[in-house]
Amino acid sequence: MKSGPKLGTKILLNVLLILYAIFALFPLIWMVILSFKSDAQMYNTMFVFTPTLENYRIVLFTTPYPRYLLDSLIVSGLAVVVSVIVGVPAAYALARYNFRKKEDIAFQILSFKFAPEILVVLPLFMIYQKLRIYDTYFGLIWVYQLISMPLLIWVVRGYFEDISVEIEYAAQVDGYTWWQIFFKNLIPLIKPGLVSAALLAFIFAWNEFTFPLLLAGTNVQPITVAITKFLGTDTAHYGQLAVAAVVSALPAIIFALCIQKHLVRGLSFGAVKG
Repeated sequence: MKSGPKLGTKILLNVLLILYAIFALFPLIWMVILSFKSDAQMYNTMFVFTPTLENYRIVLFTTPYPRYLLDSLIVSGLAVVVSVIVGVPAAYALARYNFRKKEDIAFQILSFKFAPEILVVLPLFMIYQKLRIYDTYFGLIWVYQLISMPLLIWVVRGYFEDISVEIEYAAQVDGYTWWQIFFKNLIPLIKPGLVSAALLAFIFAWNEFTFPLLLAGTNVQPITVAITKFLGTDTAHYGQLAVAAVVSALPAIIFALCIQKHLVRGLSFGAVKG
């Protein structure tokens, strides 16, 4: 029998993993540290300083930043909901049905995700002005489909393809309708993949900057655009900027921790096939 790794090797691997984790997380750690520094201590690189909550008080209680946070939650959340409602049936159709130019259509959908946003934002701006949906929740949710839906369709399509079609045939023999098969049999099977794809789509939508910068104004303003206000006009308030960045990262981190089990299963499902 092969002996396992020696104790010294395990300790060395754990130390290397810890060092890499510190290296990878250091920008986030440093951002949190800056959020507790005053402007007078901002350019001091020492880790020993007098922490203050003044930056949090200013950002959360004296500025409209909570409203910007709510705008981002509404736009990103509803954009993912629309993507799930429309994208899951589309993914099933691309996985199960054979029709003319199916792969061309699938590739065209995927190409929307990788197309440079700056190429389409100007014509979209003119269209939005004509349709009077500029600076509205509906307008941003609509354009966010270019970000979230292609990713969701392609990920979920792979999970549908991994499910044997005989499961659907067996359910049909038992008298189930297509809708019953879809919601009672298939959706539970792809749940880990659907959750992980929805979370990734939410993160992409949450971090979007170009579309809200040019297609939104004063009525709707996601945090990615609102954060730039803390740079100031004459001087930059880096402590307040760090607070805004830390708070903006919390929703995605909280969602990922809450659905961690489904996320790990979803990202690893289908990675190893027999």
